[in-house]
Order: sequence, then structure tokens, then C-alpha cells
Amino acid sequence: MIKENQSVLNRLLIFIDAVIIGGSFVLAYLIKFYIFRPAPGVGVLPLISYVHLMPFVVGGYILVYLLSNVYTPKRTSTLFMEIMVLLRTDVICIALLVIVIYVIMHAVYYARSVIGIFFILSFCVEAFFRIIIRTIIRRFRLNGYNAKHVLLVGYSRAAESYISKVVSNPEWGYIVFGILDNWVPVGTKYYENSVIGRLDELENLIKNNDFDEVVITLSLRDYDYFEQVVNICEKNGVHTKFIPDYNSVVPTNPYTEDLDGLSVINIRRVPLSNAGNQLIKRAVDIAGSLFAIIITSPVMLVTAFLVKVSSKGPILFKQERVGYQGKTFKMLKFRSMVVQSEAEEKRGWTVKGDPRVTPVGRIMRKTSIDELPQFFNILKGDMSLVGPRPERPQYVEKFREEIPRYMVKHQVRPGLTGWAQVNGLRGDTSIKKRIDHDIYYIENWTFFFDLKILFMTLFVGFMNKNAY
Repeated sequence: MIKENQSVLNRLLIFIDAVIIGGSFVLAYLIKFYIFRPAPGVGVLPLISYVHLMPFVVGGYILVYLLSNVYTPKRTSTLFMEIMVLLRTDVICIALLVIVIYVIMHAVYYARSVIGIFFILSFCVEAFFRIIIRTIIRRFRLNGYNAKHVLLVGYSRAAESYISKVVSNPEWGYIVFGILDNWVPVGTKYYENSVIGRLDELENLIKNNDFDEVVITLSLRDYDYFEQVVNICEKNGVHTKFIPDYNSVVPTNPYTEDLDGLSVINIRRVPLSNAGNQLIKRAVDIAGSLFAIIITSPVMLVTAFLVKVSSKGPILFKQERVGYQGKTFKMLKFRSMVVQSEAEEKRGWTVKGDPRVTPVGRIMRKTSIDELPQFFNILKGDMSLVGPRPERPQYVEKFREEIPRYMVKHQVRPGLTGWAQVNGLRGDTSIKKRIDHDIYYIENWTFFFDLKILFMTLFVGFMNKNAY
């Protein structure tokens, strides 16, 4: 039933997209020559000349949409990701259209501004239409329609994670029929989803029920059953998915390589281990830190004066931190606390109402002004604009034993800001959550991800309720 619904929906989307693309192309002409000016001037092609291009434009767009998986189900994707896929595909389409018209056909008499208006207009209308469709479909799913019925094979951490995601996102429309497992007692529940039988009951359940999917969530001790379960599902023609029970070790998007026909999975994918990516990031760090030092120099001069006159001690505070590849460096900050002995300094993190923080220091910490000298650390190469925040050596030794995967963060340079910080995880917050965010950043680094974090820092990074 789900497949039939998706097929009908896809055909409807293709038809509506064709209408939007064709209509936008005509409307772009009218906007250019009848709204921006009273009427077409001398030498302007008539509308019919643009209409002659419409079959090629509409057909080309739809073909690229199909090849770019625009019409694949978006049940679990975010609205942002869906719109970004559409934007990326529209950019490809318009680039191809420009190449065909102006390079291959040499049809320079077609107005470039019409093509530009068409690109903006068609994307905006298509995006708006998809928002409407998405809202309608999700409301249907919240009311129990267009549901996808799922059977889980294996009770494991993977099964619990899957159920938690489904329960937290009812708009996805997933309904878990039950769980099969050989070890957990029948009747055991997790979020109202029960263990209903053993693995040897799989084939009978598939034959007697209309499942849309079977999700294999076997625990590590049951992987001997994996091939058998897959064979049963494929023999009965049911769509099968596999969620490994080792996701806590293997990253979400593992990097695989071909070793003469043998697939090898790298346990940790680190894009910044690539020399080209390192060069790009370092170039951005140098340019960004120089620019930041110049534009923040008045603020730093005023801050230095206030620190000096408000309390005794040096203006800058140098603290040993652990950085790239576990090497230590001296991280710079404006001094925001009274001068302490080394033992007092190691007492612990700053907490709310900490008496060691000076009045000026409290303002600096809330606004992150105390971090500005770290632009010099970035220029030197000890740090990066974006990355996991560096920690003191004593805490590194403590957390490496207590927090799984803690030391992974040292595979890249530490940052002035990071994915954890822009998500509110700074100061006296969960170390485990910070590490989860840091590892996500390390495994998913891109130049644009860094830009996104820097942009978010401008709005949420400087003022933070967890900074004391």
C-alpha cells in the first residue's frame, strides 16, 4: 500500500513540477517585459519564441530531478535538507540550461534576465509547494494514515534507538508491530513496543501480515542469524533494512575502501586527515584570524584596560590545554578571575556565582570577550576557528578513561567555537553530549559546515546562559 501511495504521489509531484516550471518560464517573460517595463522594446523576442523552449526546459528539469532523487521518499528527512536538495538540483538545471542556450545553441537573443527570474521564481514556488505537501502528509501520518508498518528482528541497543526515534517523530508515520528476539522474554516492552516472539517465527509472521518493512536490529551475539533472516525476508519479497548494533563504535557514515575486491570499513572517518582539506581549513584560519584581530582590536584594547584597572594581576591568562594529536599549548584569554595559585586554579570548572570571577570577568565570560586573544593562537596554528574546545591536561586524563571515544577530538585542531558550543554545550554542561557533538563535527566536516558554525556563533555563541 505504501509503495502504491508513493507511486501516485510521485506522479502527482512530477505533473505539478512540470506545471510550475512551465508557468514560471512564461511568468518570468511577463515580469521582465510587461512589469519591469510597459511593453517589450524593439528587438525583443516575442513570447512564442520562449514558449518553443518550454518542452526542452520542462523535460530537462524533470529528467534532472529524477536523476537527482528529488522524488525519493522524504519521510524522515528534515525540511531544510529537502529544500537544500531542491536548491542544489535547480542550480544544476539552470547551469545546464544556460550552457545549452548560450554555448551550444549560441542563442544570445534570449534575455539572460528572463532565465535568472525564471530560476528564482521556479525555485521559490516549488519550495513553497513542497512545504505545503509536507505539512499535509505529516498531518495525515499524525492521524494514523499513510503509516508504515514495521517488524523489528532482534532486541538490541539498535532496536531501542530505532524505537526512540520513531516515538519522538510520530509525523514519520512508522508503526512498530513488534520485536522478535531469542533472549529477551516475550512481553518485554520498550516504549509500548513488545517482544512478540522468537526469531524462528519470522517467516510465519511475514506470510500472515502485510509488513512494509522488516528492520534487522540483531544484537552482536545474534549475528549468526543475519544471513538466515535476510534470506527469509528476500524470499518473501519484503523490504529489509539493517541497523547495526555497533553504531556506538562505527560512525554514522563510515568510510569504506576497496582492498582488491574486499570492502574495508574505516572505524573513524576524518575528512580533515586529507591534505587538501587541511590546506583549505588552515588558509581560512589564517585569513579569518587576521581579519578578526583587526576588527576586534578596539574591543581588545578597551578590555585590556578594564582588566588592568579592575583587579591586580596580568591582563592575559595563559593556561595549558591539550590540542591537536594530544600536544599541549598555552591558550590565551583575557584574565576574568582573581589571580590564583596553581592548586586553586585546578580546583574545578567555573560554576554559577563563582567568587573567583571578577565583575568585569563575569561580563567578559557572558559575552565571550575573554576568548578574543585566542585569535592569536589560531594565527600561530595551535587552534582553529572551528573545532572541539581544548581541555586542560588533568581533565583529559580523567575523561579518556570515563568517556568513550573522548580522545577522538584530538584528531583535529581545537577551535575557538564548535558544533557543541553553538548548541549550548559549554561551561558546566554534559561532557558526553559535548563529545557526541565534537565527533559528529569531526566525521562530517566540510568547508560549508564550518561556515554554518561561524554564522551560528554570531547569533548564539557570544551570549550563553551556561557561561559563568
